Amino acid sequence: MAWIKTIPFDAATGKLRALYKRVTGPNSNVDNIMMMHSLRPHTMEGHMAIYKYVLHHKDNAVPKWFLETLGVWVSSLNTCSYCVEHHFAGLKRLLRDDVRADGLRAAIEARDIAEAPLDGREQEALRYAQKLTVNPADLVQSDVQALRDAGWEDGEILEINQVSAYFSYANRTVLGLGCSTQGDVIGLSPGNNDDPDDWGHA
Repeated sequence: MAWIKTIPFDAATGKLRALYKRVTGPNSNVDNIMMMHSLRPHTMEGHMAIYKYVLHHKDNAVPKWFLETLGVWVSSLNTCSYCVEHHFAGLKRLLRDDVRADGLRAAIEARDIAEAPLDGREQEALRYAQKLTVNPADLVQSDVQALRDAGWEDGEILEINQVSAYFSYANRTVLGLGCSTQGDVIGLSPGNNDDPDDWGHA
């Protein structure tokens, strides 16, 4: 499951056990990406805080299904199958349109933004996320202006930036430590957007 030692839920004590209880899903399941942090629980706390605030916060204006789409896109660009599988399942559940979700996945796998069943402004957000992920030093002010011209407001652009940046962090946690989906319940995510401190997965 991992290239470093991890501590399972049943063996956890103290702060680690308390954090595990906050992030568990059904049957005390802890996602393997969170278990990667078990030797340094404070890093799990930081990871979950930014994940919850960036992707699952009530004050976000961008629809959660599209934030998940950005996550799948960035994770695919980074060849992180763990995050692709987890977040595509979440995207599909949120979108409630299997045909469209499958079309999104096909376009993502083909690296063909123009074929994605998205409107023009959503496709422009994918272009920005791709550049931020693959060639971040090449970004210029006109890339942000292109998002404005496509119809995004500055606060929404910040959300797009933060979700894209978060997924590169998560992808590198997974890929750098050998995290797999073995034993995970795929597609769980925090459901209570109204409470930023509620990290429970469902």
